Amino acid sequence: MKPPVVSLVAKSGTGKTTLLVKLIAALKGRGYRVGAIKHDAHHFDIDHPGKDSWRLTAAGAETMVITSPAKIALVKLNRENEEPPVAETIALYCRDMDIVLTEGFKRSTLPKIEVHRQACGRELLCRGAENDPQLIAVASDVALHLDVPVFDLDDAQGLATFIVQRFSLAIPLREEKESS
Repeated sequence: MKPPVVSLVAKSGTGKTTLLVKLIAALKGRGYRVGAIKHDAHHFDIDHPGKDSWRLTAAGAETMVITSPAKIALVKLNRENEEPPVAETIALYCRDMDIVLTEGFKRSTLPKIEVHRQACGRELLCRGAENDPQLIAVASDVALHLDVPVFDLDDAQGLATFIVQRFSLAIPLREEKESS
């Protein structure tokens, strides 16, 4: 898949988002364009009742975009609550990224890094009752002996190096913005 995608998976409360934030910063610090996609198994809402964007969607707009010089936000209603495949989402919104990191998608065929915290349970999602062949590494707060590399839960730099090497990421040449 272009760009390469890695999904951080774990049980709830394990620290996926905390590690993901550190990993994004580590990769950004090396010059990569990083996309992030968070999976939510529930219904979420980023629009707020009464705001113009909410009113437009409530009126029946199936796609609503807010744009400014700084960023773009998109609210697109899925057909009959049918979530699009993650590959489609990446192709539509992240194709200009060097790497995409997702949070969740534990049942996908994406390469996975499992976040493990012993206090959240001893059994791993990807090496417990089921052996997920897409597991490429584990970030843990305890030493584990596995068939994939195990990183300390706080070693975002080590994980970033692993990802760069695993996916042979080259830092693309970027034109510097000319000062006015």
